[in-house]
Amino acid sequence: MSIIHARVDERLIHGQVATVWTNLLGANRIIVVNDKVVHDKMQINALKLARPTGVKLSILSINKGIENIKNGKYDDDKAFLITRNIQDMKNLIDGGIGLTQFNVGNISSKPGSKSIKNSVALTQDDVDAINELIGEGIKITAQMVPGESDASIATFLK
Repeated sequence: MSIIHARVDERLIHGQVATVWTNLLGANRIIVVNDKVVHDKMQINALKLARPTGVKLSILSINKGIENIKNGKYDDDKAFLITRNIQDMKNLIDGGIGLTQFNVGNISSKPGSKSIKNSVALTQDDVDAINELIGEGIKITAQMVPGESDASIATFLK
């Protein structure tokens, strides 16, 4: 598989992703998957500007992401996969892209969510999806930056 790291971060590409994570991972492609972003020209332009120099960028719907990844379109790349939310990542995994782990970096507080650590607030739907994925053997960590502990997100849900 060409995906070297997967992350949920509602900010998608920003300073930490563009510099710290991408460089540390040695990624030469960032794949952003979200059904709303793919139709938002302003957001697409912002993502293109935030993309690190020399790194390829794909912005895809969930279905197109599943199709492209399963068909091996990025097999020659070291791809860093980013979704805006837990459900998008779950949909990709349920769609058969073969991920065994991912990282949750930043999900801001919103009505009905509960903060589980700095930078991560989850709704009950998020918690249910996480528990289902953990039950299927998916490793999920909560880590803002690489220097932070990569503890299981389950430790923060208690």
